[in-house]
This record gives sequence, structure tokens and C-alpha cells, in this order.
Amino acid sequence: MELTHRFTVPIGVEETWEHFNDIASVAECFPGAQVTEADSDSFAGSVKVKLGPIALLYNGTGTFVEKDEAAHRFVVDAKGKDKRGNGTAGANVVVTMTDAGGSTDVSVQTDLAITGKPAQFGRGVMQDVSDKLLGQFVACLEQRLTAPEPAPAEPAPAPPSGAGDPAPGGDPLAAAAAAPPPKPAAPRPPAPPQSTEALDLGSAVLPVLLKSYWKQALAAVVGLVVLRRVFRR
Repeated sequence: MELTHRFTVPIGVEETWEHFNDIASVAECFPGAQVTEADSDSFAGSVKVKLGPIALLYNGTGTFVEKDEAAHRFVVDAKGKDKRGNGTAGANVVVTMTDAGGSTDVSVQTDLAITGKPAQFGRGVMQDVSDKLLGQFVACLEQRLTAPEPAPAEPAPAPPSGAGDPAPGGDPLAAAAAAPPPKPAAPRPPAPPQSTEALDLGSAVLPVLLKSYWKQALAAVVGLVVLRRVFRR
């Protein structure tokens, strides 16, 4: 099935391009995803997926089959398999970035092929669910990209002229001990940890199903109530 997504990030296209080429950093904003190996041409990792009582762990690899820095466009071919043999997933993803006057418009075209339990959902549901997940991903990405840089450490004030110089006949060690100690460098903020929580498809799919099929569900409930009353007579 083919899925289409578009979103905007509030930084320039060059910076966005550099960030998306750091696949391990980008994966930190996707629930359940973890990159274990990565270089400029390929990567490997896993995605934890929860579907009701079923827990799936997809281990897979991805390859940059095309990367055009001038056009800010790259193509990724990824494939994975559930650890317990409950299904497979494969995707060909085309990402295109366009300058939008200081921001960047990002277009993502995905040709997705899945087998197993997640395949029971049709394209419409998968599009709605992926839209919801993308919203979470973009919110995380914007927070990371627009976070303020840590303030640089203030340089230690220079000691008064002659303060650090030993007086004639004085003790140089005592003079050094009397000098004000340098200020410690400001600590760097810790990097956000990679997401280890499984991607809960059940919680993502249920609202979509209720939104799309609430009339059918209501009719089914009414029908069950009527049948119950009939059989009670």
C-alpha cells in the first residue's frame, strides 16, 4: 500500500537535511524504534510493536539506495521480520525536502508491504494511524530542533594585576592558593534517551476505527439489544 505524508519543520533545509541523515537521532523520536548500527549508507535496528495482547519485535535493516544532497532527496529501502515469525514488513521510502523561507517542507512517500497481524487493517486505517503517529514524531522533532543551545561557560575573571605574582621573597605556592579558582564549565544537557517503549498500535488504531465505523458499531449494538429482548420473550 502507498502512504503519503507532508509536514514542515521550523529550520532551514540544509540543517534539516543534516539532521535526517543522522538516522539514529531521528529514530529517537519514533516510539519503539532503536537503531543499533548506522553509517552513511545503511543502518540496522529494531521496532517494538504492541497490538492488543500481541507483542511484536521487528528486527531489520535499511539501505540508502539514493541520496541527492543537491536536491535534498533520499530513498531508503527497509525490511524487517518479527522475531517470533508473526509477520514481515518492508518499505520503500522517498523523502524530499523543500526550502520554505527559513523552514523546510518535507514530503514522505512510502510504499509499504506488511504480512501478519498488522496486515488486517486496510489502507484507509493505516493512513489514519500513520498520520497520528507522524504527528507525535513531528512534535518530538520540533522540540529537539528548536531546543536552545546550552549557554557557554563564562570565562574566569582575570586576577588583579600583581595578585598572582609572589612578592619579593614571598612564597609562590601561597600566592597560587590565594588566587580565585576558575569557574567550572557549564554542564552539557544529557542527550535524550532512545525510546524503548513499544509502539502501541492498539491504542492508535482504536480511535481511528471508532471514528470511521462508529455508525456500524452503533447499529451492531442496537441489533444485539433487540435480539436479546426477542430471545427473552
